[in-house]
Amino acid sequence: MLVHHVVFLALVAGTTLLFASLAALNVRYAERTVRERSAWLATHIGVDDPGELLAYHRLGTAVSQLRSVVLAGAVLGVLYTGAFGAAVAFVYDTVGSDVLAGVALLVGATVAMQVARVPFDAVETFGVESAFGFNEQSPALFARDALLSAGLAGVFVAVLGGAVLVAVAALPEWWFVAATGIVGVFLLATQVLVPRVVMPLFYDFDPVDEGGLRDAIEDVFDRAGFACEQVYVMNASSRSGHSNAFFTGFGATKRVVLFDTLIDQMGETELQAVLAHELAHWKNGHIWQTIGAATLQAGVVLFVASRLLDAGWLYGMFGVPEQPAAGLLLAGVWLQPLSRLTAPLQNRLWLANEREADAFAVDVMGDGEPLADALGALTSQNLGNPFPHPYYEAFHYQHPPVPERIRYLTAADSGAAAERSACRERNR
Repeated sequence: MLVHHVVFLALVAGTTLLFASLAALNVRYAERTVRERSAWLATHIGVDDPGELLAYHRLGTAVSQLRSVVLAGAVLGVLYTGAFGAAVAFVYDTVGSDVLAGVALLVGATVAMQVARVPFDAVETFGVESAFGFNEQSPALFARDALLSAGLAGVFVAVLGGAVLVAVAALPEWWFVAATGIVGVFLLATQVLVPRVVMPLFYDFDPVDEGGLRDAIEDVFDRAGFACEQVYVMNASSRSGHSNAFFTGFGATKRVVLFDTLIDQMGETELQAVLAHELAHWKNGHIWQTIGAATLQAGVVLFVASRLLDAGWLYGMFGVPEQPAAGLLLAGVWLQPLSRLTAPLQNRLWLANEREADAFAVDVMGDGEPLADALGALTSQNLGNPFPHPYYEAFHYQHPPVPERIRYLTAADSGAAAERSACRERNR
């Protein structure tokens, strides 16, 4: 058992230290590179005050890493003090049904983690975000959103966790196969439910039905080979000054969502380029690829978890009753650090898809300049760090760094075709 404790602590503490070190390395790298390339920032991003960008990056990183370290310590504390084992015993003694007790345990753990994050989210929102002019939330709205988020997380975990626990009870040897299918269906369902049911609980969505913006959207849809149907503007400014856009859903449920902040910050041509990029994710099947990859990853994790659930040492380490829901939570604590370590492999698909979407946007727009300008505006308005350290980038970035994307998009006409061809070859 001692060996298990040594390995476990090395895994949890080691990965926490590794990622904190990567974050610190990334901050130092940004401090140096941003100042060295201040002329490039002014020309391509429109950032005339690198100091503000660096301060935002520095403070945001500090809060994020503090949260990671404290939460990791809290998890270890709950396990090693015996609090988790006592909670498991109490829940299963109190609730008659094993499945219902398991659901209660999973929901309780999820809500507890949500609540534990609230103080750090508050510091980030009312400290960092407010200091740099991004926050638009009142304390009352923040509290309302936090409560609603915890409740929704509990509902989703109850549904998904309950289905998995039923599979464990019905198929003791092969439950991970059924659970993988359940996760796949759940991921498909979220593509419809999140934008149509969940997000409207937080934001207003107004359809773009007429006017110059609608005409511009229809134009880029036509060029991309799409019928212009469900395009919405989301009032992101009710909570934050950050800007973005996204594409979600499939079949009759697919829709494009533009943040109102994005519309305020960009010109018509830049918005068209952003839309062309987002449409590429549907045109090229990226959404299906992402769901497939996530389901496959879940299958691997669930298979390993199924082996761990049968290991008595998993429960014996912390004096926890041998119940499937407790085993799933303990397996998750073991596997989460390993999942973080495999992030560079997981990110390869995202990176390839983003490069392909950029290439598609260039083809649709006939020029890379609009998307390059849009990326510059997004980076400038959001105070994004365009120069991540390569090691940090490998573990955290699902988009190519902005300078790489702008280099591709603004390539001279004589070399643009060759560069786009090379980009596609890299993604095959």
